[in-house]
Amino acid sequence: MEILITLVVVILLIWTMVSWLTVRKIEEPKYKILSKENGYEIRIYESYIIAETTVTGNYKESLSKGFRNIADYIFGNNTVSEKINMTAPVIEKEDFSHKIAMTVPVINRGDSKERKISFVMPSKYTLQTIPKPNSDLVELKKVQERRVAALGYTWYSNEKRVENKKRELAGKLTSDKVEIIGDFYSAFYNPPLSMPLLLRNEVLVDIK
Repeated sequence: MEILITLVVVILLIWTMVSWLTVRKIEEPKYKILSKENGYEIRIYESYIIAETTVTGNYKESLSKGFRNIADYIFGNNTVSEKINMTAPVIEKEDFSHKIAMTVPVINRGDSKERKISFVMPSKYTLQTIPKPNSDLVELKKVQERRVAALGYTWYSNEKRVENKKRELAGKLTSDKVEIIGDFYSAFYNPPLSMPLLLRNEVLVDIK
């Protein structure tokens, strides 16, 4: 029994260490924390480039399809067959591009099954220098500098939990009289099979 307990402890320690080392040097978008509020941060992000794909299906299917589409691009299916370094986070956002103007943010819409999945590209690239995708499923875009409210959480994500976190952040911003100027989106910073307690996830929204 003691041997089994020792083995489990060793496995957990190795899992924790590997999970930490995997993300320790992964590049992320540069941002400055302007303030820490009631359970969330207000940040200003520098501009960065994303590789984006639009997919359909339920939450889990969409993340899987989107990941495959963009992984195919960064692993070499581009105009110069160049492997592009993995960065963080992977971003998920429901596609509300056809919605009419509104005075309150859209958190969830039952009839929408389109989602935009994007990877942040390494900062060494510009839109002129980054390899172009061979697939028309992937599009390169520049995200301009912006102010963002971010609420972080750990453990695994699912659609219900993400929606609850979006509502939580929306409630905090409304209470603090912070003006929301975009749709909510999710960010995931860890690769698959990472230690659950070390998972870093966020819901974010652009603010004025």
